[in-house]
Parts: sequence; C-alpha cells; structure tokens
Amino acid sequence: MRIGLFTDTYPPYINGVSTSVTMLKKALEKLGHQVFVVTVNPENMHYKYEDRGKTIRLPGIPVGIYDYRLTGVYPLKAFQKIRKWKLDVIHSHTEFGVGTFARICANQLNIPLVHTYHTMYEDHVVYVTHGHFKKGSDSILKYLSKFYCDTTVTELIVPTKKTYDLFKEKYKFERNIYIIPTGIDVERFYEENVDKKRVQSECKKYGIKKDDFVITYVGRLGVEKNIEVLIEVLKDVVSKKDNAKLLIVGDGPDKEQLDKLIDKYKLSNHVIFTGKVPWEDVPIYYNIGDVFITASVTETQGLTVIEAMAAGCVPICINDDSFLNTVEDKLNGRIFKNRRECSKIVLDLMDNPKDLIKLSNHARISAERHSSKYYAESVLDVYNLAIQNKKGRFGWVSDIYEKVRNRK
Repeated sequence: MRIGLFTDTYPPYINGVSTSVTMLKKALEKLGHQVFVVTVNPENMHYKYEDRGKTIRLPGIPVGIYDYRLTGVYPLKAFQKIRKWKLDVIHSHTEFGVGTFARICANQLNIPLVHTYHTMYEDHVVYVTHGHFKKGSDSILKYLSKFYCDTTVTELIVPTKKTYDLFKEKYKFERNIYIIPTGIDVERFYEENVDKKRVQSECKKYGIKKDDFVITYVGRLGVEKNIEVLIEVLKDVVSKKDNAKLLIVGDGPDKEQLDKLIDKYKLSNHVIFTGKVPWEDVPIYYNIGDVFITASVTETQGLTVIEAMAAGCVPICINDDSFLNTVEDKLNGRIFKNRRECSKIVLDLMDNPKDLIKLSNHARISAERHSSKYYAESVLDVYNLAIQNKKGRFGWVSDIYEKVRNRK
C-alpha cells in the first residue's frame, strides 16, 4: 500500500503528534508498505525534500505559538509531486495547515482520507480566551471539528474513549469512529536498551545522587499542563523527605512562572530543568526517574505516560479519562484526585520500595500493549475500510478514475 501521512509537526520538532506520526511511519514500513510524508519546513520558507523524495517539507510561516509554522493551503509545487506518488490512502494528523492541504489532495485526486483527531481543542481554548466567550468559542470548535471530521474524511480515528464521547455525545457525530490508542516504539525506552553510561553522566551533570528519589516530568511547559501542581507536590514531599527531586524535561512559555513558584517555595535545590533535549535522548530521562507525574487534564491520550511505563518509571496520573484506559490504580501506576492525594502517594512509595518495584514491573508489561506494530496493524484495518468505502460510495465513477490515474 502507498500511504501519505500529512502532519503539521514532525521531527526535529517534538510533541505527541510528531512522535505518533514518526512511530507510525516506521511501523508501516516494517510491515512492507511505502510511506510518504507531507509536513512543514521548520527552518525557513523553502521547499525541502528528504528521504529520497518521499518526504516533502512545505514552506512555513512562524505563528508565534511554540515552534508551529503555518503553511499555504494549496502549494501547487507539492501537489504535482504528490500526484506522482499515486497514493492509495491519505492519513491526516492535523485539522489546519497541512491538514487542509490533505483534504484538497484527497478530494482532487479522489483518494480516501483517514483522519486522526489528536488534540482536545475544547480543553485548550480556555487558555486563549481566558474563560471569555465560552459559548461562542465552543460553538466554533464544534462547527470546525464536525466540518473537517464529518464532511470531509472517509474514516475517523480517535485515541481514547474520552475523544469518542466528545464526538458522539456532544457533537452528535453520526459517522463511524474507531478508537485506536496511539502506539509507541516501546523497546527504545526499555532499561536494557538505554546507554547506562549516559544515564550516569546525566545524573552526575545534574547532581542526582543514588539515594535521591526522582520525580520526572517530560513535555511542554505550558499552563495547560498544570506543572505547578507537581511543584506543590514536591513542596509537600520535601517537607518530610529531603532527598526528593523534580526532573523537568522540556521547555515552553510557562518556564518563567514556574521559576517564580520554585523561588517562592525555596525549592531551587530540588528542581532540575533540562530544557529541550534531542528526541533520541528522551529515554535516558525516563530511566533516571523513579516516578512520572502528570496533572494535565487536556490530553487525548498522554503518550508520555506510556513512554514512562515502558521505561519502568511508575506513572502517577490525575484522575482523567485520558489515562484511565492505560493506568490501573495500584496495579501498574497510581491515580490521584488532588495535590494532597498525590503527595501522599509519593511519600508512600518512598517508604515502600517493594511497592514501587511491583508497580514498575507491571507498568513495563502494560506498556507492551501499546506497541507500534499493534497500532500500525489496527490503522491498516481502517485504511482498508476507507478504500472499500470510498469505492462503494462512488461506484463505477471511482473505478474509471483509478484507471485514468494509473495511466499517468
């Protein structure tokens, strides 16, 4: 099968969508399929071709939000190249920018369009509107989401039941929706596959001692991630256990505010900021941590939780639907409802290392359910359905078009 992945974010830019698309590409190729990528040039306003012409980076304009760049909706030069790829299916991973271009390509080339809805925009919009215009912004989001996902795609994939419920219950989405949790390359996070010398080197660099209990966070430093909760938890823990440290891996606009909170609580000796790290080095930091904590309620799935589990770093997650299908409380991790409950969980695990080891072992086993191979096979099933449904929808017209397309 010839598959086109369309995404606004792709390495070297690192986030959940970028990681998901990269992993899917590799897994599909391992299964014998040809995969092509259309994404954004993160460096300048020029076309860039990589992977022997199988990856197109479109010119992108910085929009001032993290490292995102916005592309034109119809770059003709790229369209001519994509036409020659003769794709069997297009899989978009964004609703805007490159996602709009994916819709145009699918429509004009008569190719089935599969879409994965990665981002819960309703959870993020409050940080833009600051609580104002809630009714209006909700209506706009509902309209845009239904327009893209209901009227333009052949099949829709969501990563969790939380997202499924949004479309079915709130948006009254009538089309098929497939719940396929995003997979990851779990093996690259396994302890035995991580360079132990690098782990020791990073510990030495940041002054982390053998008897330190390391709380890890990996991700963007944005207000929607609720990282201040982690700092408040650390404050509670340090008041009773002085060997606790918080390792924060990543960067973002909330860094300055977090620094102020750390100074306020006098925790500078207990908090480590690594800043952005290369994608290939991320497993090192999970393997430094004893536990991984997230207080974010804006995730669709939370891939960092699965990454932590694969590394044997025990996940401690806020009680949100995004995590409940992955983390089973007291089996492969812990679930908390508020800061005090989280602080108690951390202190209990510090006092009971046997419980920590038990949770760590189960976490790694559970992570195997989210392997990239299983994810790719599930997505392939949807691709095949999309191809069948596209042909069934247009009948003989589709068959004639395919014959003409294949002659070009």
